[in-house]
Amino acid sequence: QVQLVESGGGLVQAGDSLRLSCAASGLTFSSYAMGWFRQAPGKEREFVAAISWSGRNTYYADSVKGRFIISRDNAKNTVYLQMNSLKFEDMGVYYCAARDGPVSEHRPTVYDYWGQGTQVTVSS
Repeated sequence: QVQLVESGGGLVQAGDSLRLSCAASGLTFSSYAMGWFRQAPGKEREFVAAISWSGRNTYYADSVKGRFIISRDNAKNTVYLQMNSLKFEDMGVYYCAARDGPVSEHRPTVYDYWGQGTQVTVSS
């Protein structure tokens, strides 16, 4: 049974930093591309960042480029999202997802497994 468990969300002020973690189990983690998505109330789930199985290739949404960093530790079966200079518009539920396929495709529907999400709240 595949499980993805996010952690690290919380309430921060604009300009602060947070690091999200996603611990994976039940799959060969090093074979999967991993992604982070977020969903704000009343909005569709949107792509934030993705990383290839090796960690060599990373992709970011334009809205977070230069502020967020995705990384992974295959020895720990964990993917991270370092979020710096947080803005009010970054607020939402953040989900990690795993995909047995190319990392360059960012639509949520192509991802195979999802975590339950962690809330990030940014006060302005």
